[in-house]
Amino acid sequence: MTLKERITEDMKAAMRSGQKERLGVIRMLTAAIKQREVDERITLDDAQVTGVIEKMIKQRKESLQQFQAGNRPDLADKEAAEIALLQTYLPAALTDGEVDALIAEAIAAVGAASVKDMGKVMALIKGRAQGRADMAVVGAKIKAKLGG
Repeated sequence: MTLKERITEDMKAAMRSGQKERLGVIRMLTAAIKQREVDERITLDDAQVTGVIEKMIKQRKESLQQFQAGNRPDLADKEAAEIALLQTYLPAALTDGEVDALIAEAIAAVGAASVKDMGKVMALIKGRAQGRADMAVVGAKIKAKLGG
């Protein structure tokens, strides 16, 4: 079963069980996926759907920070619940040790020597860690290892 099919099945289950909040988030996710498919005139595969989910999580994390700063715990709780639901569709997260090993392997494969080679290392890691690690954290670790 593809990720899109799983999301559709979860939407049907949420409709049947009357879980309005869950249904709303899944419908929002489905709309974002369909919007991207229409805009780009393609059918998204699992990796691309994961990218859409990651983008939605990133947006919600930014909103969560704003609501917390604005002393709006009601809205912050709603964003946190949406983040938790969206994260269920992402693959299992990599541990710090696995991320470090992946970075070391990519640096060796590319032959990176300085921060100038960071783009090559990131490109190699992105395919393997997409959806399984926060790429901002990975980027910071790469920069630290390359002496930036």
